[in-house]
Amino acid sequence: MRTMVRHGVVALAGLGLALPAMAHPGHVLESGFTAGLLHPLTGVDHLLALLAVGLWSREQRHGVVLPPVLLATMALGASMAALLPAVPALETSIAATVLLFGVLAAFALRVPPALSVLTVGVCGILHGLAHGRELAGMASGAGFLLASAALMALGALPGARARRLAGAAIGAAGAVLLAQMA
Repeated sequence: MRTMVRHGVVALAGLGLALPAMAHPGHVLESGFTAGLLHPLTGVDHLLALLAVGLWSREQRHGVVLPPVLLATMALGASMAALLPAVPALETSIAATVLLFGVLAAFALRVPPALSVLTVGVCGILHGLAHGRELAGMASGAGFLLASAALMALGALPGARARRLAGAAIGAAGAVLLAQMA
């Protein structure tokens, strides 16, 4: 019960500190390794989702598979971005993934391997579509994949208690992003 109260306090604090839901303000089509490397760090939704996948992957028996799945599906989504028409509510969908990953990490939910891989894969495609629309070129893609891998590794570092508290904060930020987009 104390853990639930602590998670609730962190979630409420996150709601009070949340930034406006402009995850990608001012992004024009960018290119180059540096643009790709910095891109996940400048979009709060991508930053939080990547940290949360790192956090949550530590709670899964097969968690070592999840970060590479996310990277591969983001690359797939980015490569599909030029081929697909604009995806309706893409930013809202990405905000929902932040909320989902935050909840999964906050409550250290263990799910069957196939479901966790499917969840991470679908979310990765959505994030990749957004990245693919905002970045141009292979060098940009390499930069955003490298930064994404580093952020997931960073998310996997904290201890169990810190992971749950960070997951609650990420889930709260995801809820705020969703509410502001509605």
